[in-house]
Amino acid sequence: MANVAYVKFNLPDDVKKRLLEIVTRAKNEGGVIKKGVNEVTKAIERGKAKLVIIAEDVKPEEIVMHLPKIAEEKGIKYGYVNSKEELGKAAGLKVAASSVAIIDAGKANDELSAIIKLLPESKK
Repeated sequence: MANVAYVKFNLPDDVKKRLLEIVTRAKNEGGVIKKGVNEVTKAIERGKAKLVIIAEDVKPEEIVMHLPKIAEEKGIKYGYVNSKEELGKAAGLKVAASSVAIIDAGKANDELSAIIKLLPESKK
């Protein structure tokens, strides 16, 4: 697990890989994703995000530190991946992404539901 304050739990590598895959599938299979901390924050606050993925290597940490808290307040599941480069690539970007919100997974909705069940319950 990354030694950063905003990472509240560790995920097995296979779950992290599935998180990246669902971002790619949502992007490529008719879904809707939001990229970057500002868009992700808005998606959470508006209750539109179904899943939030946060990179573990964001510096400074304050950039994404609020995301787990507001996701928990809204009852939205979230998970972590190792790097913002991996997350950006999965989202179809040529640059890194600190966070991604899946609004609609498109044809991958069944996989999204399966992944959400693997993530810890939010602590309100």
